[in-house]
Amino acid sequence: MKKILITIIIAFSSGIAGAYFFQKYAQSESKTVAQDVSLITHHDAEKSGGKSFFGDRVAIPSTSRLNEKADYGIPANLDFVKASRVSTASVVYIKTRSQNSYGNSWMDWFFGGGTTQSISSGSGVIYSADGFIITNNHVIDQADQIEVILGKKTYSASIIGTDPSSDLAVLKIDEKNLPNIQVSSSHDVQIGDWVLAVGNPFNLTSTVTAGIVSAKGRELNITNDMFPIESFIQTDAAINPGNSGGALVNLEGQLIGINTAILSKTGSYAGYGFAVPSDIVKKVVDDIIKYGEVQKAFFGAEVADINSEVAARLETEDFSGVIISRIQSDGAAAKIDLRKDDIILKFDNEPIDSRSQFEEILSYKSPGDKVNVVFKRNQKIISNTITLTNKEGTTEILKRQVFTSRTLGAEFEKISKVERDRLQTEQGVRVTKVYQGLIAQMGLSEGFIITYINKVPINDPETLADILTKIRGRVYLEGINKQGRKEMYRYYF
Repeated sequence: MKKILITIIIAFSSGIAGAYFFQKYAQSESKTVAQDVSLITHHDAEKSGGKSFFGDRVAIPSTSRLNEKADYGIPANLDFVKASRVSTASVVYIKTRSQNSYGNSWMDWFFGGGTTQSISSGSGVIYSADGFIITNNHVIDQADQIEVILGKKTYSASIIGTDPSSDLAVLKIDEKNLPNIQVSSSHDVQIGDWVLAVGNPFNLTSTVTAGIVSAKGRELNITNDMFPIESFIQTDAAINPGNSGGALVNLEGQLIGINTAILSKTGSYAGYGFAVPSDIVKKVVDDIIKYGEVQKAFFGAEVADINSEVAARLETEDFSGVIISRIQSDGAAAKIDLRKDDIILKFDNEPIDSRSQFEEILSYKSPGDKVNVVFKRNQKIISNTITLTNKEGTTEILKRQVFTSRTLGAEFEKISKVERDRLQTEQGVRVTKVYQGLIAQMGLSEGFIITYINKVPINDPETLADILTKIRGRVYLEGINKQGRKEMYRYYF
């Protein structure tokens, strides 16, 4: 009995001692944690600009912990505040209204169809203090009315010019001394650089998200144009609907890209956003402001990436460069005897590794520029100088010529020489804009190219308008759709 009592006393004493030392140890740990974490109440969060949606206390890492890069993966010298303050002042909110015509029955031929109004929004970037604004072409495409909202002011905007090949557009508002953004060269952007995406997602003005550049030279095949310029900067900064046309900036708040697209199955951000590089933006915008149209340079050939299939056909293990897949007849490339299956290794003294890289370098050039080309043919390295041309095969400055017919309710333009060669047609007039009228009633959409009416070649918009306003009886119309396929329509006037 005595031994049992002694055992109980020893066990009890050990328990008390263990509890005492455990409490001391826990208090010590608590003090250590308290040095690393500051607690902030819901009320304090609101005063500091933050929010606690549940009214609970929120743990905020202290300054000493934020300085430890390994714990949070964020460099201590990042200044998102400066970049946000500088860039948000130059990003505007854009609202558009569009009138869309429609027809549902044969009676629309006599009385006209109806119209619907659609409203959409996006973002824009102030390019110059005197009111020039950059946005995406798809933000203002088919818009009848455009409003630019900066702070509490609303301005009516006009379209100076568009470039579907890069999905860019330039607007103008009547204002002076605007906070225009500073532009940095996208050539200096490196994979891994921290960036901010600034825009108006979900109608939330002046929203800023942060991320890094995760890739460059991305080609997505999303640009609705026969000769697209696609060499996107890829970022994981969150970009959502409404961010289109907004700014991608570096940590100095300088523009390095225009946010254009997301890769998503839902329509909302899913980890990848894409921006047009600022070097492309600057060339396109400066041309539009100066000439009203981009003075795009043409190489006179199409190129493709060298993949395993191409390498096997050429019996080579060298994947460097890009291969010429098609030569334009009487184009710039043909004039220096470039041929199909020649491999371009250098363009303008830059080593070429992909089609998107080649197209990006080409996009910086203008008609008349002379560029050195290094290419390989049958294992022989050849160097030559090519003179780039415009879309008509010359080196002159071109201005867009649009023909408007109120009778037909549409705008038209003659397709260029380079387009005729690509489509293998000798003539054609494109429908560029459709209003309420005969063209809409005929079911012809924007982008459709009319080549023949009753076997008569359509070489210019004036001929087209003259025939359609006078013709009676059976009408056979031939043309080419946006996908490059030939179509034929029958009507009775």
